[in-house]
Amino acid sequence: MVSAYRSSALIEQNRAVLRAADEDVASSVAQLRPVLQWVASHQISRTEGNHGSIRSSSLMIGAEIPLYDWGRSQLAIDAAKEQVLATRQALVGIEQDVLLQATNAFFSVRQATEQVALQENSVRVLGQERQAAQDRFDVGEITVTDVSLAEARLAASRAALAAAEGDLEVAQEQYLAATGKQPGTLAAPPPLPTLPANVEAARAVAQKNHPAIKQAQRMAAAAELGVAAAGAERNPNLSANAQVGVGRDYERDTFTGSGDYETRGTASVGLELSQTIYSGGRLPAEHRKAMASRDEARAVLLNTARDVNEQVGTAWANISVAGAQLGAIDEQIAAAQQAYEGVREEAQLGARTTLDVLDAEQSLLEARADKISAEANLQLAHYQLLAAMGLLTVEDLKLGIPTYDPSEYYKSVRDAPYTSKQGESLDRVLRAIGREN
Repeated sequence: MVSAYRSSALIEQNRAVLRAADEDVASSVAQLRPVLQWVASHQISRTEGNHGSIRSSSLMIGAEIPLYDWGRSQLAIDAAKEQVLATRQALVGIEQDVLLQATNAFFSVRQATEQVALQENSVRVLGQERQAAQDRFDVGEITVTDVSLAEARLAASRAALAAAEGDLEVAQEQYLAATGKQPGTLAAPPPLPTLPANVEAARAVAQKNHPAIKQAQRMAAAAELGVAAAGAERNPNLSANAQVGVGRDYERDTFTGSGDYETRGTASVGLELSQTIYSGGRLPAEHRKAMASRDEARAVLLNTARDVNEQVGTAWANISVAGAQLGAIDEQIAAAQQAYEGVREEAQLGARTTLDVLDAEQSLLEARADKISAEANLQLAHYQLLAAMGLLTVEDLKLGIPTYDPSEYYKSVRDAPYTSKQGESLDRVLRAIGREN
């Protein structure tokens, strides 16, 4: 899990998405600040009937600042903040997915390794059975058919071993993709997480903590603000502007070739109050669209809550099923082991055929394979339940490593600075690793 968290490109991608959302807050804050710009121009004009031309050059510096917009800008800021909070929860959801994928890869490798060991043992045992059958055939106790049956079962076991080895290679590749490194020799899994008292308690925790629900809640709040913002678009807008500049005109007579320069300076200050009277139906349409988006966000929240409940119930059921299977499989293995040993002894006395021995060995093999799968399913189901409850994070699992602080970048840019130390540091890092064009 630690390797997956540190090496995941998907987490890095969504951290960048979060930083982009942080900048949306800065953009909304900037809408309340002055805009200062300069304009330089140069033009040549000639009037019909006039024997000269006029050249004009000017340099203007202007500033404009919104004074009051009846809450429109503040609504945009609040909506952007809700989007940031929603994106943070989306990042938590990605973190859970990455850790669950790593967990799945871990148990898949362990299961595949155990299956390979089991099939190797089966090949060894069936090889002994085949040799025993050959020895008994040589002394005339059994027929060539018995030897052929042993050889066929041995060949099938070798094929199953090859398939198990292939599954192990696939699981190792999945582990590499999930964690960024080869599995090597895996340690034993930690003790299983503690479960809530019942499934309803687990669902209560999930409804409170699951990042998908929190994200949907923030999106619904942002959509509500979007309705208010769409309604506020009909309000007036009061702004102030100031302008200062200098210009120079040169008028040249075509016949005489002489001309005069004239320098002029300008300055102005003003207030502007404006309001849209008629927009051709655009503003009402955008208001209705915002209301429809709000209804959509509310429905998404409801569906997300139901999906999370289903995930919790499914994981809880998988835990119960795998636990019950393990108990039954242990009994099955004990009975199959006893049956196999008994059939072998009876076969040596001539009371059983070679096929009976092979069938008993196959039943024991299948029971042991089923136990490996059930153990892996039980362990994975516990972590699936943690993910469904919103508790499969580095912080909740107490993995003991530094974690990404989603608020750090936000704090550095939320007031819309011209530049930020963290932004400059990030640029240097991106350039150093060649990720900036």
